[in-house]
Amino acid sequence: MKWTIGHLDEIREVAASFLDYVQGRRLFALRGPMGVGKTTFVKAVCACLGVEDDVSSPTFAIVNEYVTQGGETLYHFDFYRVNSEEEAMDFGVEEYFYGGSRCFIEWPEKIEGLLPEEAVDCYFSELPDGSRELSVTI
Repeated sequence: MKWTIGHLDEIREVAASFLDYVQGRRLFALRGPMGVGKTTFVKAVCACLGVEDDVSSPTFAIVNEYVTQGGETLYHFDFYRVNSEEEAMDFGVEEYFYGGSRCFIEWPEKIEGLLPEEAVDCYFSELPDGSRELSVTI
């Protein structure tokens, strides 16, 4: 499935459509270059799910935790600064991945060997006109 985001004001609609499409899935590997909109997309998904907290990039914290209005916990990871899979293991990444909560994972390439098979690949790219494309493989 593919979506094109021409303007920032369209991102919430795309996030809602994405959530409908991936129903029941819990792990999302967000792939794409820096600045393509992965964190902005996670913010939109969180808004659709009823998260009221300020959603921001977990670049330095590695993981941010959010709770929806309905009490669902979700995690947002950024492995950009992680140097090895062992480093990710040291902070218990497997407990998050297999804990049943939704996990949105930026820079999954850094921990590829730790990703569960059921992780949904979400590819973000910038098109020549500056719009963004999200392609999801289930």
